[in-house]
Amino acid sequence: MRVRAPELTGRGWLNTPGPLSLSDLRGRFVLLDFWTFCCVNCLHVLDELRPLEATYAEELVVIGVHSPKFVHEADPDALVAAVERYGVHHPVLDDPELTTWSAYTARAWPTLVLVDPEGYVVAQYAGEGHVHALDRLLAELVAEHRERGTLQPGDSPYVPPTVEPTDLRFPAKAVPLPDGRVLVADAGHDEVVELASADGPVLRRFGGFAEPNGLCLLPEEVAAEAGYDVVVADTVHHQLRGLTLATGEVRVLAGDGEQWMPGNGPERLSSPWDVAWWGDRVWVAMAGIHQLWTFDPRTGDVEVLVGTTNEGLRDGPIDQAWLAQTSGLAAAGDRLWLADSEVSALRWVSGGEVGTAVGTGLFDFGFRDGKADEALLQHPLGVTALPDGSVAVCDTYNGAVRRFDPVDGTLGTLATGLSEPSGAYVDGEHLVVVESTAHRLTRVPLGASAQAADFSHRTQRPVTDVAASVLLEAVFTPPPGQKVDDRYGPATQLMVTATPAALLRTGEGRSTDLRRTLELDPTVGEGVLHVAARAASCDADLGEGAACHVHQQDWGVPVRVSAAGEAVLTLPLGGTA
Repeated sequence: MRVRAPELTGRGWLNTPGPLSLSDLRGRFVLLDFWTFCCVNCLHVLDELRPLEATYAEELVVIGVHSPKFVHEADPDALVAAVERYGVHHPVLDDPELTTWSAYTARAWPTLVLVDPEGYVVAQYAGEGHVHALDRLLAELVAEHRERGTLQPGDSPYVPPTVEPTDLRFPAKAVPLPDGRVLVADAGHDEVVELASADGPVLRRFGGFAEPNGLCLLPEEVAAEAGYDVVVADTVHHQLRGLTLATGEVRVLAGDGEQWMPGNGPERLSSPWDVAWWGDRVWVAMAGIHQLWTFDPRTGDVEVLVGTTNEGLRDGPIDQAWLAQTSGLAAAGDRLWLADSEVSALRWVSGGEVGTAVGTGLFDFGFRDGKADEALLQHPLGVTALPDGSVAVCDTYNGAVRRFDPVDGTLGTLATGLSEPSGAYVDGEHLVVVESTAHRLTRVPLGASAQAADFSHRTQRPVTDVAASVLLEAVFTPPPGQKVDDRYGPATQLMVTATPAALLRTGEGRSTDLRRTLELDPTVGEGVLHVAARAASCDADLGEGAACHVHQQDWGVPVRVSAAGEAVLTLPLGGTA
């Protein structure tokens, strides 16, 4: 049965002169990209879509539907900044109440929905890695609708915003040099910038990067042996790059420029976000796949050390722990501190274990001081070890700098009213804070204090009523001209866990079948099902040059056990409607 696409409703529009409706776009294909700017998978999809938008510039209109996870993301000014920061070159619907999200029954960030020129939904995909499928589908459907006369190509409704020039643009992290100069990862300009001081003029600009976010100044003796001084987390290039300060030379250290996907080795990286020297090597926050990797500048060796690629908050041995888009690192003796952004947590690695100081999970956040088990953060991106043994946290979406004392286990607040602080370093009696959306560095006295706003929040998404025994189906249809290829082993994988764990009586764990019956505990009542699905498809003609692709997505589905609940829970991994 053909399904008419619901109309687009929300608070307002960006990147276009006025409101758009599906009727305005009749005669063209419309691709809805449900995203939120905290989500690294959503940022991957923005980049994946660029060539598709260029290929079908007249036949396809991409519309971003921004459906926020965090409170800060519902701020219209924050969304304006994010649209510029991430180079979104299509219209964006501001959907803070998730009205359009709910109308299209989206369950995950990102979700892609393709609407045909007659206004019907023809395909839906969850997660990243689907652009090749959309390309193949559009190639067929464009020809079909052109022949039928229902395709009416037109100009894009996109209108670029006006951007005021600044010396820094969305800076991410900064590191001091021994002589007082400062290096800044200037993500918005795709540069590393050298300043005379924290508040001094620009001395040099080093190009060749794509949204660099992290910087690590190597120990002097290591730099002499390696032949460069600074390791840069070149996020959108999916690479580590080395910068030689004397000459300005920039070289690739790790990563071939393609994003890591399941089955790849360490020759590929995935959105490295920060880098720090700890022990005898560089540690890398591999935000795109929720892991920590290491890089040895002396040998060039890359190694995966922490995390399983599953997203979440799970402590334990480093090879079993779950991370969630780690975006900040700070070494302090025998402990490496982590800003684990998607679980709004301050965490640590030490002695082969991962632990959590502040934070409870993917959907709980807020702004609260006090004992660690009660304190709350909101999407922190930076962490800094302080001289007294405490830790400063750039509490990015709260616009604050917090201070955690590991001795008494309490979290306080140093400063508020900052514009998305994302990194910091110590300079004498001050903390120099990178205010990303204010495009500047700001000094905060280390002895300062401020009052926390004191709020707690749980991400609000529609709750699905399900039966105590529910069949879970991750639905996948290979793209046109491809098939699921299991010649070398299972081509699909499904993993299920729950929060709280007691919600799931049976059905937890990993298997190769994309269907599974879950037995839920009615006495627990409600919670979140964490589902990760993966499917590989290859060209039906498996001759030389055949292409294979991996489709993957993680869902966090809020559910409530009910006698009248659904007996089948369907999650669209990808395919035609």
